[in-house]
Amino acid sequence: MSFTQSLVRTYAPRIFYFRRSESQREVRINDMKGSHMARPDKAAAVAELTEDFKSATATVLTEYRGLTVTSMKELRRSLGSTTKYSVVKNTLTKIAAKNAGVEISDDLLVGPSALAFVKGDPIDAAKAMKNFQKENPLLVIKGGIFEGKAVTTAEIMKLADLESREVLLSKLAGAMKGTMAKAARTFDALRIKMASEQGADANVAAAPAVEEAAPAPVAEAAPVEAEAPAEVVAETTEAPAAEATETPAE
Repeated sequence: MSFTQSLVRTYAPRIFYFRRSESQREVRINDMKGSHMARPDKAAAVAELTEDFKSATATVLTEYRGLTVTSMKELRRSLGSTTKYSVVKNTLTKIAAKNAGVEISDDLLVGPSALAFVKGDPIDAAKAMKNFQKENPLLVIKGGIFEGKAVTTAEIMKLADLESREVLLSKLAGAMKGTMAKAARTFDALRIKMASEQGADANVAAAPAVEEAAPAPVAEAAPVEAEAPAEVVAETTEAPAAEATETPAE
């Protein structure tokens, strides 16, 4: 027996046993994966993701490969309480999206994925993710869902450049305040004008009354002049009578 044949006879059973052991190990691993996916918590996870898709005003798909736990916490803190940032499994995400009636491209569900479910202002969330990405380039924004439609990374960046709802409301309040102040000044000017016009009309109406009242004293004076001749007549009448009385005395 040659040396080669001796080696084959010696080590062949061991190699075969090793390969068989590896095959059995792979089968056991696959069985474990299958049993893990079939557990009740899978259904619970899908149900939770489905509800997140339905209740979110916007959803952003990201890849977090290379980010540390500290960085992930910082990202969640910057997004605020109105945005839920969760590490997800692509298979479960695809099922949940379908259940929620949301279409997500298979190209977005590749690699380690995390979803940002935005339940507040999407502009604020987009700004937070954009600012975080500047300091943490490992965060990859792959796309998202906004108002029920798929949006690209570029569109999310454009959304981040818009003014937030609070800023717009503040500007609107300022504009309304200015408009109301202007309206108040206009009303005051109109009121003053109306008051002045009413005063002028009152003065004009009072003037004829004064003119009509002026001739009244003249009309009252007429009887006085008419009474004067009566007194004179009386005096004249009394005078001859006196003289007639005095004449016989002589």
